[in-house]
Amino acid sequence: MNQLQLFLPCAAGVEDYLAPEILQITGLPPGCITKQRGGVAVRTSLSDAMRLNLYCRLAQRVLVLVSYTEYRSEADLYRAAMAVPWEHWFTPRQSIKIEVTAQHSPLTSLNFAALKVKDAVCDRFRETAGGVRPDVNTQWPDVRIFAHLTTDACSLYIDTSGEPLFKRGWREDKGDAPLKETLAAAMIAASGWASGDDDLLPLYDPCCGSGTVLIEAAQIACNIAAGSLRRFAFEKFVPFRSQEWAAMKQEAADGVVKPEPGQAALIYGSDVSFRMVDFAQRNAERAGVADVIEFRGGDALQRMPPIDAAATGGGVMILNPPYGERIDVGGVAGAGRRPAPAARDPFDDEDAPQGRFGARELAHTEDGGEFFSQLASHWKKNFSGWSAWMLTPDLKLPGKMRLKESRRVPMWNGPIECRLFKFDMVAGRMAKDAAKPGA
Repeated sequence: MNQLQLFLPCAAGVEDYLAPEILQITGLPPGCITKQRGGVAVRTSLSDAMRLNLYCRLAQRVLVLVSYTEYRSEADLYRAAMAVPWEHWFTPRQSIKIEVTAQHSPLTSLNFAALKVKDAVCDRFRETAGGVRPDVNTQWPDVRIFAHLTTDACSLYIDTSGEPLFKRGWREDKGDAPLKETLAAAMIAASGWASGDDDLLPLYDPCCGSGTVLIEAAQIACNIAAGSLRRFAFEKFVPFRSQEWAAMKQEAADGVVKPEPGQAALIYGSDVSFRMVDFAQRNAERAGVADVIEFRGGDALQRMPPIDAAATGGGVMILNPPYGERIDVGGVAGAGRRPAPAARDPFDDEDAPQGRFGARELAHTEDGGEFFSQLASHWKKNFSGWSAWMLTPDLKLPGKMRLKESRRVPMWNGPIECRLFKFDMVAGRMAKDAAKPGA
């Protein structure tokens, strides 16, 4: 278990941020990792797999590659799975679940492919465990096995995470289809808010919802491990060493840094829905950062800056704003206009589609054009010195806001292609814009 090939899947567009996070957590040299489409591969140990589960904020899972073979038929999949020493990883007392994903596979039924892999795993245990085989549990399995098929190759993985890593263990209160914690962490990473050695700038989310972005940021600021509140699948594995894991968790707990009593808040959030503000506050308490974030109610079109950015050298806003069909009055979703559920990512086991239905601001046009125009005017007038990072699938958003973005970062929200736009609120910008025709 000292030399394993791991694969950490992530949302498309996040690979460039996940790779340095893995190096920082493990201390490995850059040559040990390989960026791939939708994830990062890394050669390391089971100890590092445990550490990555505990600390990683951007990956969906930590998978161990246990087999890579060519195939032509379901019979080849059976032989490949039969050759894996599953008994080195778990016992027949653990329940299993098999999931198959494919890209250009010649097989006609992925369900039948999954059945053949399951049969092989069970038959292997019948041979090695005196006729005893593991049960199948498709809802709450002890062990998840993933098979990924390409045109002619099959990769078999055993999952060390269990539930997907975006399930941190603190978000019990949430709205409809909230932003995933891993995507919120990716937004923060892309913004560079916590990437330097300088003091952190004030951070504000004026459409905070249940507080996901802010809580992720607060845990980063306090050096709280992402997985410190949850359990993992590897804790049921045969090679699991409980003493090593206990020491690892204690090290994480000892590394937490909290603000001094009476120190001013650094992270701020507001939302027009007081119900969501209450949700965010309770989530922050469970996440151990309620004393780091200041939440208030209020309309994003009216809220003034929570702090004087001029005194701190600037401020940063990071938000996943309401848009299009998600914008309506008083937090009511657009009845009868909700999009169909998005295709599920097999690596995350989340039933709800991405995004937030039922927006919380007032809009006068179907695509939210007037809302965003008003929001930009409010920012240009009152948020001089701030930069705003906004995640949206609307590539025309800068035009609606009459702002020129200084950066645009491609990022996927599940199956939805998005952009993370950066807008800089520079002093005097409002006067320049007002002088332009049609401004």
